[in-house]
Amino acid sequence: MSLVITDLQKSFGEVRALDGISFTVDPGQVFGFLGANGAGKTTAMRIVLDILRADGGSVTWKGRPSTDLPRRTFGYLPEERGLYPRMKVLDQLVFFAGLYGVPRKAAEREVRSWLARFRVPEYADRRAEQLSKGNQQKIQFIAATLHDPEVLIMDEPFTGLDPVNVALLKAAFLEMRDRGKTLIFSTHQMDMVEELCDAIAIIDEGRLVASGPTRDVKRSTGKQVVRLATDGDPDLPWLAEIPGVVVVRHGRDYHELEVSGATDPETVLQAALARGERVTRFEIADPSIEQIFVERVGKSTREDVSLAGVPEGPGAARADHSGPDAGRGDGGATR
Repeated sequence: MSLVITDLQKSFGEVRALDGISFTVDPGQVFGFLGANGAGKTTAMRIVLDILRADGGSVTWKGRPSTDLPRRTFGYLPEERGLYPRMKVLDQLVFFAGLYGVPRKAAEREVRSWLARFRVPEYADRRAEQLSKGNQQKIQFIAATLHDPEVLIMDEPFTGLDPVNVALLKAAFLEMRDRGKTLIFSTHQMDMVEELCDAIAIIDEGRLVASGPTRDVKRSTGKQVVRLATDGDPDLPWLAEIPGVVVVRHGRDYHELEVSGATDPETVLQAALARGERVTRFEIADPSIEQIFVERVGKSTREDVSLAGVPEGPGAARADHSGPDAGRGDGGATR
């Protein structure tokens, strides 16, 4: 009963945007979809939404082809701004909700509730062009959720948000997850992935290079990370002499070391104590998602690495060309 992407393929002329990617997103998950600029993330999202037509492969949700699903199954927050600049916030959000069949009075109540939650109730009567980019992003998030979609797909949702608004949006994510919604988002902010995502997929040049539960992806490298701080020599030159240990970060607060699977991380602590160092911090952890991203992206072996498996699923994506704005993603109005 998952969102299953199977062997998805898409080309634009001679450019191979997606080259057979496959992964699964379970209901109620927060899922991170990662890749460098131009890796194919937005293309994949728009195929899932049935905005673009795939050249091959399939997309299913709870066993049904995406082509058979009602539009209100999905909500979409595009990376580009898609609001009507001269239209008042309340009016256009009610309009967007109406496209999914939400009654006007119910939509108004929901809009005002979201605006209050995002601490901007006074924005109801303002035009979109009067808002900052960060506040426009919040309005687009509301537009994507007003029809209560089962799956919310977001392209760089944290773009332009200050720390306070990031915290508000994260709280909204978690509340929706707790209500059983499935959230998929792309981002270059790896700290958000670490904090929010139950599972991830990383693509590079249109091919999948890692996927699965976040913890499993982090442990798939066979390496561990040690963070070490002492009161002695801040440079700790002897660290480079320990077999199987690579210093990946020299910092004033602590040193970060990458330890191969064949080396016991405790070796680092024992070496420090043997040299008479006063250890103030010693921590063993998995590699960060940022480290894995840097290691995997651009270094694809051209073979899929999937920790979650590749379930089979019938169906094929269908394009929607019902109007001149199809695919533009105006505040979620096209889906």
